[in-house]
Amino acid sequence: MSITQKSIEETVSALPLSRNVINNLIRGLKDRKVTKKQMDEIIERVLSGYNNAKIEAGEAAGVVSAQSIGEPGTQMTMRTFHYAGVAEINVTLGLPRLIEIVDARKNPSTPMMTIFLEKDWAEDRDKAREIAWKIEATNITVLGSMSTDITEMKLIIELNKKSLLQRNMTSEEVAAKIKEELGIQAEINDDTLVLAPEEPSYRQLLQLVKSVQSIILKGIKGIKRVVIRKEESGEYVLYTEGSVLKEVLAIEGVDATRTRTNNVNEIFEVMGIEAARAALIHEATETLKEQGLTVDVRHIMLVADIMTVDGDVKPIGRHGISGEKASVLARAAFEVTVSHLLDSGMRGDVDELRGVTENVIVGQPIRLGTGNVKLIAKKAVYLMNPSKKD
Repeated sequence: MSITQKSIEETVSALPLSRNVINNLIRGLKDRKVTKKQMDEIIERVLSGYNNAKIEAGEAAGVVSAQSIGEPGTQMTMRTFHYAGVAEINVTLGLPRLIEIVDARKNPSTPMMTIFLEKDWAEDRDKAREIAWKIEATNITVLGSMSTDITEMKLIIELNKKSLLQRNMTSEEVAAKIKEELGIQAEINDDTLVLAPEEPSYRQLLQLVKSVQSIILKGIKGIKRVVIRKEESGEYVLYTEGSVLKEVLAIEGVDATRTRTNNVNEIFEVMGIEAARAALIHEATETLKEQGLTVDVRHIMLVADIMTVDGDVKPIGRHGISGEKASVLARAAFEVTVSHLLDSGMRGDVDELRGVTENVIVGQPIRLGTGNVKLIAKKAVYLMNPSKKD
């Protein structure tokens, strides 16, 4: 006789398992007819598998993780660039990217965003293109050509009608933006703008040309290019060269729940430490996967945890995790040995020899595995005959 769904849920929920395993088990047994005997066998097997998967007491988890990521790392290519699904955008991958992730670089060498759109925009190419124009930084060189009239000491900008129409802009808007940024009023003659420097000199004219070229007329400063790509799911996704997460998420039509950037520090600033931890795991996993390497996610999770445990994204190196170790010898063994030993000697620091590195240096058993076990021999007490000696 099969047991009820409610009874299954109650039995499973009472098991000493993680919430994730319990939820998966309940989901797997939903709408299944299971007898009491079968249920007992399922529980026995799940508990056995769960206990086997647990790490042994005294296991060197950090060393195993370091080896598990470091060994495949030796097989990674050193090439810096790769096309991220779209031919126009270069992205750092391979070993340089993995180093960038564990170094928690403030500015990655090739910042990039993958922007997902909400349903109404994701299925319409024209609407997706509109959002792309709102994001991509547009300067004057994209909208038309510039020339200088030396005799009149004037700058002439000839705007392209097609480019203006594409980006949904007018000559008046361009002139207004130039006035807002530089404080110079432009003469508008159809699609031609004429500007004159404050002083009629050749130097001032050249300076005006540079200033006008640097103005962002539309879009977000920092986003050099946006590429639209139709995915297999049928939706349009935007890929950007450059990353400004906060401003992109504020644009209507952008799906903030799926949009991501490869700049972990930017995710930390906008969304917080938990999102940064998830980003570290995702970026490291994807970098290894792209090279055809499989590393158990638990090793990467341990690295991400130790990088974010203090509520800040810290690099693994002398300026971060390794440089903040309590042990003097462990810090000295990593980098800048003499500086650490001199500074610690001047301060009179004490090393309690709790870690692996420092115990190896002084030739003591490390406090892991069998070295973590202490045997205590208790003297037997003879209750029957207290007068009897040991």
